[in-house]
Amino acid sequence: MELKKTFEAVKKASKSLATLSDKQRNEVLQAVANAIILNKERILKANALDLEKMDTSNPLYDRLQLTEKRLEDIAADMLNVAKLPSPLGHITKQKTLPNGLRLCRVSVPFGVIGMIYEARPNVTYDVFSLCFKSGNACVLKGGRDAVASNEEGVAVIHEVLKSFNIDPAVVTLLPATHEATGEMLNAVGYVDLCIPRGGRKLIDFVRDTARVPVIETGAGVVNTYFDLTGDIDKGKAIITNAKTRRVSVCNALDCLIIHSGRLSDLPELVQQMADKHVIIYADAASYKALEGHYPLLEHATDESFGTEFMDYKLAIKTVGSLEEALQHIDENGSGHSEAIITEDEQAARTFQSYVDAACVYWNAPTSFTDGAQFGLGAEIGISTQKLGPRGPMALEEITTYKWLIEGEGQTRP
Repeated sequence: MELKKTFEAVKKASKSLATLSDKQRNEVLQAVANAIILNKERILKANALDLEKMDTSNPLYDRLQLTEKRLEDIAADMLNVAKLPSPLGHITKQKTLPNGLRLCRVSVPFGVIGMIYEARPNVTYDVFSLCFKSGNACVLKGGRDAVASNEEGVAVIHEVLKSFNIDPAVVTLLPATHEATGEMLNAVGYVDLCIPRGGRKLIDFVRDTARVPVIETGAGVVNTYFDLTGDIDKGKAIITNAKTRRVSVCNALDCLIIHSGRLSDLPELVQQMADKHVIIYADAASYKALEGHYPLLEHATDESFGTEFMDYKLAIKTVGSLEEALQHIDENGSGHSEAIITEDEQAARTFQSYVDAACVYWNAPTSFTDGAQFGLGAEIGISTQKLGPRGPMALEEITTYKWLIEGEGQTRP
């Protein structure tokens, strides 16, 4: 293992985090947030080098791009994390056994968290802030598209850590190579938990390859169902926001499911998306309703449904009932985020009870599936699995627990 010494250094550094108080961790996070703003020009310069190598028409360009406003938001999120209560030392269960043994279950860090992500340099800062606050060291494996951005971001963090006499290995950036990914996934004894954040191919590769524990995140095939009693004004706002706010993120809308009884309203529902140049892949019924009313219209194929577009593209599926909508989501969703637009409370409750996803919305866009939006400060990813964390993962979700047992010399018969 070529990176064995690197992993050993991270593991050793993770132990030193246990000696820091929550106050000290918060002071470091505040200092890093300030450093991001003070060093914004060098960070943006590095980001520009990455952007030069990517076509502006690539939907990942928006994910890759950093701006002054985005850096300010990153710094603000880090300050919010610093203000959150510590997730460590919480007593989650406590009791005394008949033999007098005192049992206490308390929250503790995982230790070393490995993060694999693609062209999203903001993840570097989010992962660091959440891991550091929760007492975890982190090993970062970014994508080739964001090499300069990630290197500069970690360099700024390291400068702050050194000023506090903290081992900079608590946040370590690996080379942006497939080989480094493979080594992280096989770093048994060094990496306690790996979290991949990206598209379906990345998630599948990590799940099928890893020998270390993995939490699946990220891949989002997102549907929104416009029911027979859906409000047209709510529908327009929700659908447009879910699709066009940021098309490259995992909570973006991929398929609009519409009740056949509301096809006459479909042109109005999607009219705002024409201004954003969204290509619509419509099934036969919705194509007929949109023909002559929407400029970027194409016939849907079987591949149009169940696809995470990450682009200005949207599929439309027509159904005759709530049951058909639920069946379509069953067959094509990814367990990430789903939504219903309806004024019928019974239909909404049925939808929320039946749909098997981490986040299920009623009359709100799936764009809200985000750790910061949920009041978690930031997020390390959105889990789509059921074992362990589910949905936006923040401080609480990257801690584990241990049992502390106190006795007076009791022995087991």
